[in-house]
Amino acid sequence: MATKLKKFSHSIFVKIVVFLLMIASVAGLIYTSLNIFKITNGNIEILFENSFIESSSFKIEFDYTINQLTDLIDIYKSEENILEGNTIDNDELEMYSYNDDAVDSETSLTDEVAEVLVDSETDATSEIIQERIADELKDFKRILKNLELEDEPIYYVTDGKNTFSNTKQTKKEQFENYPVYYISEDYDWEIYPSTLHPNHSLYGYPEIYRSANPEDTKIFVGYTEDYIDTLSKEWNVNKTASMKEFYVLLVCAAIFILSFIYLIVTTGRDSFQDKSVHMHPFDKLYVDFNLIIILFLTGIWLISIDHMLFYLGITNWTIYAITLPVMAILMILLLSLTRHLKNKTFFKHSLFYTIVHGLYLFVKDIYDSGSVGIKVVIIVILYPIITTASLFFFPITIGLAVWFALKQVKKFKQIQEGTQLMKEGNLQHQINLEGKGEFAKLASNINRINEGFKQAVHNELKNERMKTELITNVSHDIRTPLTSLITYTDLLKTETDPEKIQEYIGILDQKSKRLKGLTDDLFAAAKASSGDIPVNLQQIDLVALINQGIGEVSEQITAKKLIFKVNEPTEKVYVTADGKLLWRSIENILSNIFNYALEGSRVYIDITNQGDWTLISFKNISKYELNVTEEELMERFKRGDDSRTSQGSGLGLSITKSLIENQNGKFKIKIDGDLFKSMIYLPSVDHVDSHENE
Repeated sequence: MATKLKKFSHSIFVKIVVFLLMIASVAGLIYTSLNIFKITNGNIEILFENSFIESSSFKIEFDYTINQLTDLIDIYKSEENILEGNTIDNDELEMYSYNDDAVDSETSLTDEVAEVLVDSETDATSEIIQERIADELKDFKRILKNLELEDEPIYYVTDGKNTFSNTKQTKKEQFENYPVYYISEDYDWEIYPSTLHPNHSLYGYPEIYRSANPEDTKIFVGYTEDYIDTLSKEWNVNKTASMKEFYVLLVCAAIFILSFIYLIVTTGRDSFQDKSVHMHPFDKLYVDFNLIIILFLTGIWLISIDHMLFYLGITNWTIYAITLPVMAILMILLLSLTRHLKNKTFFKHSLFYTIVHGLYLFVKDIYDSGSVGIKVVIIVILYPIITTASLFFFPITIGLAVWFALKQVKKFKQIQEGTQLMKEGNLQHQINLEGKGEFAKLASNINRINEGFKQAVHNELKNERMKTELITNVSHDIRTPLTSLITYTDLLKTETDPEKIQEYIGILDQKSKRLKGLTDDLFAAAKASSGDIPVNLQQIDLVALINQGIGEVSEQITAKKLIFKVNEPTEKVYVTADGKLLWRSIENILSNIFNYALEGSRVYIDITNQGDWTLISFKNISKYELNVTEEELMERFKRGDDSRTSQGSGLGLSITKSLIENQNGKFKIKIDGDLFKSMIYLPSVDHVDSHENE
């Protein structure tokens, strides 16, 4: 019974049935694919979408509507605006104008259009601009007509002067009652539901911040519930029908794959134990001819389908009539190639191999079996052929050698000239060599050395500049309290009024503390940057440290009228750090906030676990305009207020950076307008491990 089953599994009858089944599955794939395409109207994304509002078809419609309304109010505005030429920008005018001086970039757009239309030196320019205006007007009317053809969406668009609307509703609160809406007023905008947010910048910068009167621009769009329900029902019907066809398509695909695998495995074999390969008469076709026919048929099929779809549209019978015969022939050819692979004759059964191998055997047989005279004849015949071929190719070989040598010499000369320029001080020069040869690698290495040297020079100049600024700033900051100490000491020597004496003593105490603070900060900065500071790394409960620290500075928070908002995880967060140095770093940041934060504003402290790192971010609004970069603020004695009237020393951020780096962490700052953000990154400690260690 088992033997009969083995013979049956590899019988020619079963193979033919499976082959026909595979061709039928191809027909099924074509049929279901065409049905899906017709049901979805080409929008096959519906197969992978969950709801109509989240569907790509609705997003495209929503996107297209907003685009049209945006064009109306931002570009076209009105028919009069188009006729005046205001929709044509400077670049277009310069492109259309044959006279370079015909457009003055400093005049207004309307004046430019008037100048070109009235005073243009050529009629051709005027005609082109008139055609451009006519096209703009045509597009403007087309958009209006498209909007009039549909009852939905409900829209109200205005810039204060021009209004387009199909409703009496003019308030955004009215549009917020719709299940789907888009609201843009001034610089604010909102889309509901949020799934309609596009993946491009249509509603983001720069389109949403319009170029003309953004404060007066309003775009309100809404879809009623009845309209959404109607389209959702239609979408659900198409979704259900297309999914049924899709399941059938998966079945057909599975049948095709299984049939193909079966034929590949069983072709050329009579059973699974059969070690020999049984070739068919069709396998006498040379392998290279076989491959050429496969490529030719595939190309003909692609071209035919493309032309028929273009000229005849999607018609089932044309696709079947072309695809099924081509697929049958291709499968027969592929199975023949498979048998040759199994038989290890894939290369030997090619026409090229047959000709070359035949000539080799012919010459070898004659040479081996012939007499000396025959061998001499063969050598005499082959020698002139080889010599002639060598003479024929010799000029080409010499030419290629000379060309290659000259090319290499040119590259060497280019490297030599480049290094000479670099040696003379031209650090901006780059040696640009194409290719991946040795000279190209050498040029690349020289460029990198030059870049490193240029960076070193830049850093040295920067250090010199920072040293100069450091001396200047230190002199200024120390001289101010020192001058006060000298002045009030002199006054104290001659003052007899007890109240004045107490006042002077208070000022002396304040200035001496200020001077001590400056010197302490300078000493701390030098010590921290040198790394000469003991670091005791341990597991720190970050949330507890932050909360405890905020409690200690609560009086300063109240005095500055600041509102602290701490966003922390519900579970404990552990980091590897030195508790004292970490609190000193945080204290510096808080001191910076107290000195420079806008009174009455909010301060946000966020603790975020990012895997290997834990981030502590501090965000506050600066009371001074921040016209400096992050890099400049990290420099020593650099303050946010250029007048240097605040109480800070300008060393806090620099000290913090050094202290955090000594704890194997990272410290960064970021400026966004008046928003100042300090970020401390510390190595995270696994929550479970930390408790086990406790």
